[in-house]
Amino acid sequence: MKPTLFLLAPMLFAAAPAHAALRPGAKAPLVNTQAALGGKPFQFDLASALKKGPVVLYFYPKAFTKGCTLEANQFAEATEDFKKMGAMVIGMSADTIDTLKKFSVEGCRSKFAIAAASPATIKAYDVKLSITGLSDRTSYVIAPDGTVAYAYSSLDYRDHVKNALEAVRAWRAGQKKSIN
Repeated sequence: MKPTLFLLAPMLFAAAPAHAALRPGAKAPLVNTQAALGGKPFQFDLASALKKGPVVLYFYPKAFTKGCTLEANQFAEATEDFKKMGAMVIGMSADTIDTLKKFSVEGCRSKFAIAAASPATIKAYDVKLSITGLSDRTSYVIAPDGTVAYAYSSLDYRDHVKNALEAVRAWRAGQKKSIN
């Protein structure tokens, strides 16, 4: 019976819902790490990115896996919509920079950047997936003041892009109301 439970454990864990550790209103931990866009490496600094507008920071478990590739494709398709609202998209995983360079072209279609999430970053955002060291699938919208405006966790990739777009729209609408 123990071997059967051992074999079923990953499937049972994968079906369990994830949770977003950082709630709206929380201060987002600053990140400064290696990233890639269109196969070219660069240094990503969250504080600098936030000076330009909101950031959609999404964590995914592993490049070139089915769900992560499909999610990256969806973010790539929606990149222009995010840009029109002044938001930047950046994906994060525990993958190596060499893997990220390749995935930034193939999975992300050279439309948005992806960055290396160190164990410290994964811990700071509390997105650790079990004992693997990988991150779970969590999307954040971080307002330019560095606070979390929206958080969503689900290992199912399908609603992350749609929900993040809605969250950025809602944040923008709130900004327009506060100006008037």
